[in-house]
Amino acid sequence: MIVVSNATPIISLASIDKIDILKHFFDRVYIAQAVYDEIKSKRAFGYQEIDDDFFQIEHIKDDFSQNILLNDLDLGEAQTIVLAKEMGADIVLIDETIGYNIAKSQELNVKRTLSFLIASKKRGYIDEVKPLLDEMIDKGRWISRKVYRDVLRFCDE
Repeated sequence: MIVVSNATPIISLASIDKIDILKHFFDRVYIAQAVYDEIKSKRAFGYQEIDDDFFQIEHIKDDFSQNILLNDLDLGEAQTIVLAKEMGADIVLIDETIGYNIAKSQELNVKRTLSFLIASKKRGYIDEVKPLLDEMIDKGRWISRKVYRDVLRFCDE
């Protein structure tokens, strides 16, 4: 299975020390060079985790598509979508709404970080989602009240 991730899912999971959630679902996650550079640009969440062999850096070939996407997205999101298309990704991890919607419009199978928290609880990898959501928020991740409530309701919490 080919999985390509943008920076935010990695940063969000690293902020709560739960990168291993991705390892429950996938053998490897591919990232574009711009995603690696974004995470390594400052010593923050994900800075050390991104160097794990689990993450493989790939370079995009289609600069033209990247440049078109840069009208609406940042470089990491643009390269994530281009890389996913080039690799024929089975899953693309993008949290930001505009990037998510553009990836969907490109007929990519897009998932968000919170969907993996939900799936992890359903499969018994984690006991509760609420403390993880609260910790993510405390560490800077913005989650709308509606999404917060919906996730907890979906997880019976």
